[in-house]
Amino acid sequence: MDQSRTKNSFRNILFSLANQLITILLGFINRSVFIWTLGVGYLGISGLFSDILTMLSLADLGFGVALTYSMYKPLAEKDYDRLAALTGLYRRVYRIIALAVTLIGLALVPFLKYLINLKHPIPHITLYYLMFLANTVASYLVVYKTSILTADQKDYLLKKYQSIFSIGSTACMTLFLLLTHSYFIYLLIQVIFTYSQNFYSSYVAEKKYPFIKKHVSMPIKEVKEIFKNLYSVFLYKISGVLLNATDNTIISIMIGTGMVGYYSNYSMITLQVTNLVNTIFYSLTASLGNLVVREKAHRRYQVFKAIQSVSDIFSGICTACLFLLFQDLIHVWLGNHFLLNNITLLAIICNFYLGVILLPIWIYREATGLYQQTKYIMVVTAVINLVLSCLMAKTLGVAGVLFASAIARLMTYFWYEPVLLFRKYFSASSINYFISILKNIFVTVLVIYINDLLFDKILVNSWTMLFVKAFCIGIVSLIVTILFYCRTEGVRMLFDRILSFKA
Repeated sequence: MDQSRTKNSFRNILFSLANQLITILLGFINRSVFIWTLGVGYLGISGLFSDILTMLSLADLGFGVALTYSMYKPLAEKDYDRLAALTGLYRRVYRIIALAVTLIGLALVPFLKYLINLKHPIPHITLYYLMFLANTVASYLVVYKTSILTADQKDYLLKKYQSIFSIGSTACMTLFLLLTHSYFIYLLIQVIFTYSQNFYSSYVAEKKYPFIKKHVSMPIKEVKEIFKNLYSVFLYKISGVLLNATDNTIISIMIGTGMVGYYSNYSMITLQVTNLVNTIFYSLTASLGNLVVREKAHRRYQVFKAIQSVSDIFSGICTACLFLLFQDLIHVWLGNHFLLNNITLLAIICNFYLGVILLPIWIYREATGLYQQTKYIMVVTAVINLVLSCLMAKTLGVAGVLFASAIARLMTYFWYEPVLLFRKYFSASSINYFISILKNIFVTVLVIYINDLLFDKILVNSWTMLFVKAFCIGIVSLIVTILFYCRTEGVRMLFDRILSFKA
């Protein structure tokens, strides 16, 4: 079983990485064509509408997390009737959710004028918003079927189809944007491909797990228990949305929708890099769910240390490279007109670092159901973030909104979740964990300092020079980071696991 978990984890990681690399490449091409043909105003409303509809995703009450989590045990026990009953329950729930998201989304139409702050109005903006809404509703129609693939450590199948449809979608969107310069056609193609991908993934899930089509009733008592647990997930989801999906809205209202467009170029890059790292970690979630069900606290802690070592290495290298190369990339890619100031860059990097270094805690949160014990701390985080964002936006602009998110995280769940996880699931002290975080911050700053001394004089005025500088910084960052971590227990365990897997 342990070897099977490792094999599934590696397979999920490889397919997820391939999917993410394709998405990054296509995303850059698509974004470039978008800016050249439509301009920063359309980019701003795209970012704003994405934020609004992410907030609408609150309507699912966290069922997505709960659905996957509730399937770990019956999958491990091959309880197919239980899985069919869960699928049937969530099918009914998600149909209601799809209707609720549609109605709430339509109800927001009269308020769009208060959220959009553009110097030059964009025509047909309500139509564009409705197309964003249609694209969002698509996922709710089939997620109750495809979640079983994720729970059964078969997420690589979803990533494979996602890559295929993503290539087709982005290629068509880019081509038609060049030919027509029509935002409507651009969004229409996106909606068509989103629905096609979701329904095909649904078909694959039904074919692989035919028993999910069985009509099996779930006892009322168990249904009540599931909904009772959802309260925790819902609070967690509200907090996550208010923390992560309000920046663009606040920037649009208080600073201007155009500024959302400028910031979105930076956020797209950090999001793509974060997703690239996330694919490695979240591909392990189902395997960890299986691990938590079957293994003791000591074994869980061993696996955590290995995962934390990977997080330490990735966070140090990625943070250093982004901090040192970000402005050069924007300069070569889009021009100086699209550059944000260095204070804003620092705020972006701080949030990126916190997002990567905490990934091991977050994937254990989902695998263990830890959100049930941490729901209120997340609410506090969200409230602090909203208050600070509004206050700091007045003095620091975009940087203030972003620094508010980092401060809210540091004040709350940054320290609270690790303490709880270690006490409840590892039966160990979290002191060593926090020492490792401080060490990682030191290593990251050292890597940035060394690279800055060595390569600050390299003048980047072309893609060739950018790649040369990126290669040099990447190599030095990798060497310095590996030298610091190669002898740690987590890295040794990781290499032992990889060698045993090859054997």
